[in-house]
Amino acid sequence: MAVQTRVVSIFFIQLVLLAVSGLNRVSGAGLQTGFYDESCPEAETIALKTIRQAISKDGTIAAALLRLHFHDCFVRGCEASVLLDAAEEGDAEKDASSNLSLRGYDVIDDVKSAIEKSCPGVVSCADILALAARDAVRFQTGGSSWKVETGRRDGRISLSKEADENLPSSNFNIAQLKQNFVFKGLTKKDLVVLSGAHTIGVTSCLVINDRLYNFTGRSDTDPALDPTFASELKKKCKPGGGGPVLELDQGSSTISDAHFYKAVRQNRGLLTSDAALLNDPLTLAYVKRQSTSPVK
Repeated sequence: MAVQTRVVSIFFIQLVLLAVSGLNRVSGAGLQTGFYDESCPEAETIALKTIRQAISKDGTIAAALLRLHFHDCFVRGCEASVLLDAAEEGDAEKDASSNLSLRGYDVIDDVKSAIEKSCPGVVSCADILALAARDAVRFQTGGSSWKVETGRRDGRISLSKEADENLPSSNFNIAQLKQNFVFKGLTKKDLVVLSGAHTIGVTSCLVINDRLYNFTGRSDTDPALDPTFASELKKKCKPGGGGPVLELDQGSSTISDAHFYKAVRQNRGLLTSDAALLNDPLTLAYVKRQSTSPVK
């Protein structure tokens, strides 16, 4: 259990803190641990309590909160612009086609309301998103906690077109993924580590429909998909996208471990973007490394 805890905590330190440090252009420098120790000392305790309550009601919300944090950070930096409502209908980040499936807004609202009762006007929504991602993953996977730097400032601009232009798609090939991440100042290693968020969470049959039934427009299956795995998926997912919710990491979607990377190596990655990690020598090498020793 001690080894598993170490895997969980170190992996997501990389995952969540990478998003904070690498994509923190707008929210401001000068982040530090314990930023609210004097102004709102109970902030993190309140956030964790509220997150625990949310996960006890819906076990899938942990992955949703992690995704919400990433989708916020990847547009304008980690400054909570994904939470803003549009000045004109349909014009905010949350209205972008890339973000229509985001969940967890109500949980963030609950955390914010609880903290405001203790110390109004002190803790930013951007910090609440970061803390919620950390606490959700920690509680869901049973891992130990770690320090998250705080002190972010909230943004005031939120545009749907920026979200659609900046966020990576699950259908991206390796060239598109590399270009997307380089534009954000991130490396190929960052790409592999952040893709590891798919070790928890779910998706729909609709997302992988083309991989199964129409990969090149000729009613074919993606040849990069393990044939046995493809057959298993076709039993669940019908042409057109109908079918049940699917675990992103089949059989291991509630814990953070090396299973996701092992599945990708075996051509059993569910998303096109996951499979694409095998199509570059450096990303392939890091997938192999993570599949055998994710704590390094």
